[in-house]
Amino acid sequence: MNKIPAKDGQKEPDPLLAAFVDYLEGEKNASHHTVTNYLLDIKQFIRFSWGNDAKPPYGWKQCDRYAGRKFLVHLMKEGRNPTTVLRKLSSMRSFFRFMLREEMVTFNPFSGVAMPKKGKYLPEVLSVAEVNRLLDAPKLVAAKQGAPQSPGDKAWMDYAAARDRAILEVLYSTGMRVSELAGLTPGQVDFLAGIIKVRGKGKKERLCPLGGPASRSLREAVDKRDMFCVSIGEKPGSAGFFLNRKGGRITTRSIERMMKKYLQAANLNPEHSPHVLRHSFATHLLDNGADLRSVQELLGHASLSTTQIYTHITVERLKEVYKQAHPRA
Repeated sequence: MNKIPAKDGQKEPDPLLAAFVDYLEGEKNASHHTVTNYLLDIKQFIRFSWGNDAKPPYGWKQCDRYAGRKFLVHLMKEGRNPTTVLRKLSSMRSFFRFMLREEMVTFNPFSGVAMPKKGKYLPEVLSVAEVNRLLDAPKLVAAKQGAPQSPGDKAWMDYAAARDRAILEVLYSTGMRVSELAGLTPGQVDFLAGIIKVRGKGKKERLCPLGGPASRSLREAVDKRDMFCVSIGEKPGSAGFFLNRKGGRITTRSIERMMKKYLQAANLNPEHSPHVLRHSFATHLLDNGADLRSVQELLGHASLSTTQIYTHITVERLKEVYKQAHPRA
């Protein structure tokens, strides 16, 4: 069972692990989400190596050259997929590389571990027609709701419908990650220029153009949000750009639940995550002639190879069209 990483403001009890967290946050400028993932991976290694009841400080110096291979075998026996195994081994390699650099250990047991090969993975993508059905779903769902019981309920219902439509429009219009959208603040949206300043992984900023339909949906959501804030006695925009029923910032989990509801309403696979709109954004751009470098910039990918996965999707689509249309396919 995974233990929860240290809360904000609390130091990790293991001094070497605490130093690594300081390095990630201070020198690497890593986000809280990235640090949390590192800690989850490292603490799994701790439990595997020294047991659930092990207390810090841990015996990092005693990890021999077989420790990395043993951990790899353990992960494979658990049935972890290659992508997950790669991430966990990468986390451990980075941690030991840091300790080795700081002369906290004398050996990196993960430096010679052969990484498992990734399976061929093509992200799931919605067609343009399916995206349009999804974007229309909030209005259809709102139309089926009963009459509000009070002015406050009406303000919330009006805002929730406009907010949900705007969230879906923005995810598809900009290709941003759901965590980036949940953390959006009013100051990041420039309606006049038609752009959103997105803070991505590693706290890097990029500019995402905002399409006309998304811009109009956002404006409507802002108007309804301000009316909702007045109804609950809150200052508009003080908590975040997108709000929940209590007036606080909406969470990624809430967006995922909301997405599932509208996927069902649009007769689409409810197992899709909000990330499917990011995949669809990139694929549709490439389908319509956008160059790979531009899509890389819009997605905020550090490496072009990460973006290239979408070129495989477009090729697969071309093959499918060919098979269906060519008489001698």
